[in-house]
Amino acid sequence: MKKIEAVIKPFKLDDVKEKLTEIGIRGITISEVKGFGRQKGHTELYRGAEYVIDFIPKIKIEVVVSDEMVAQAVEVITEAAKTGRIGDGKIFIIPIDEVIRIRTGETGENAL
Repeated sequence: MKKIEAVIKPFKLDDVKEKLTEIGIRGITISEVKGFGRQKGHTELYRGAEYVIDFIPKIKIEVVVSDEMVAQAVEVITEAAKTGRIGDGKIFIIPIDEVIRIRTGETGENAL
């Protein structure tokens, strides 16, 4: 099993969620996060004064999938989140040793 973490632009969340649902992924976790990468923030004007906005608002999506689903999940996230402009985000793939469903005690892929 693998955990896929994708950091994307907020307005792309619905597209990504829809595509993940279409391929059979039933559970996702999202968080509102802030950060910066190569874009390094931007400058805004407020009442005539310039302010540097270092951290850009993003959405972090987390899904745990079977090893067989990883490539397909990464593909649909990439397609749905891509705008072709700087700041589209990143995808991280992390190994998962075990999953336990609290309610039933199921383990492994049965708990997904």
